Amino acid sequence: MPPEANGAWQRRWQKWRLFLPSLPAHDLLRDATYRRLWSSILISSFGGQITMLALPLTAAVLLHATPTQMGLLTAMELAPFVLLSLPAGVWLDRVRKLPVYVVGEGFIALALSSVPLAWHLGWLSMDFLYAVAFAIGCVFVTAGSAAQIVLTQVVPRERLVEAHAKNSLASSGAEVAGPGVAGALIKLVGAPLALLADAVLLIGSVLILRGLKVTEKRPDTQATHFWRDLKDGLRFVASQRLLLSLASAVGLWQLCFQCAMVVQILFATRELGLNERQVGLCYMGLGLGTITASSLGNRISRHLGPGPCLILGIAVCGLGWLQLACAPLGAWGVFSFVLMQLCFGVGAVLIFINFLALRQAVTPEPMLGRMTSTMRWLILIPAGPGALLGGYLGEHMGLRYALAAGGIGALVLTIGAWRHPVLRQVRTLPTIPPG
Repeated sequence: MPPEANGAWQRRWQKWRLFLPSLPAHDLLRDATYRRLWSSILISSFGGQITMLALPLTAAVLLHATPTQMGLLTAMELAPFVLLSLPAGVWLDRVRKLPVYVVGEGFIALALSSVPLAWHLGWLSMDFLYAVAFAIGCVFVTAGSAAQIVLTQVVPRERLVEAHAKNSLASSGAEVAGPGVAGALIKLVGAPLALLADAVLLIGSVLILRGLKVTEKRPDTQATHFWRDLKDGLRFVASQRLLLSLASAVGLWQLCFQCAMVVQILFATRELGLNERQVGLCYMGLGLGTITASSLGNRISRHLGPGPCLILGIAVCGLGWLQLACAPLGAWGVFSFVLMQLCFGVGAVLIFINFLALRQAVTPEPMLGRMTSTMRWLILIPAGPGALLGGYLGEHMGLRYALAAGGIGALVLTIGAWRHPVLRQVRTLPTIPPG
């Protein structure tokens, strides 16, 4: 760019920035490295909204999937977490995390691009979608864990709740605008082709992440041993009562969530009669819930404590699923569907900003990869059975029974978690024990 053009751009930016809200002096977004990470999350989240609708709509509308098949589709994406999480954690503690994160984003873009290609060639089937879901799950096992660790390399540990809340705010911004745009795009070009938009956005995320400056201590790989390191990770998690309590609570919540989630698209399209664009507009309720909880989550966590705030999130999700199970059809049913999405958005944010911050706060850096993968393994073991249970209930008893099972299960879990003192008594973010 010529110097005079660059100068004109700088003057124009200085003029326009006067109309933008200024950030507080100590806001995390003032840090250039975190700002790039946050921007990447924002862009990939917009793409994620397209996939969240397009993949199940491809199955439900284009391939006429049954509730059981929808449950299997979700279970195939979750299976890699059970099969690969533990060895992936050992591997992650031996390598740099940022390249794993970047390559994973690119691979997901490639996997999503294969769906419209298969559709064009006449190869698209539920078996093909199962394979795509399994491949994406394999990437999430490694790249998803790496992404969580990269955050701890960018943000001080005492600010992790704040960072997770801001990351959730980036996601929730996408969830407000994204579903409406995604629904319109799917209606315009079809669900398979809409997945190409997510692939393009993921490539944009890769370009932002490349060259990100992070500080990472690499272990001496000559002193490592696979099975010993794997056992060390398991022993570390088993030795921490807080981590075990978090894994139990969030794992059972995952069972309830997957049970209710696998029938949501079917309920919207077959019970409420909504088309793709209308489903997308309803999912904007999810964005409103997440942006509200992301804006207030840090303050709620400081007021109640991370443990009680997490338990509150489980309760809010359960109420959302249960009220939809009892809702009438027609306009009130559509309102109830939007309310369910809003409740889930609020509840999930309150759960995960505290869950992620708590587990990272008590883990030494050399153990972060194994801890992250072990915790993800533990909380997602119940998720696959939950998805299969939801599919079975939806097909053999009715879609409302799957929603009710998720809602009642979450409320029972809320009572049990509140009676458990380890979570209820966590009022401040803990620190790494000495030694």
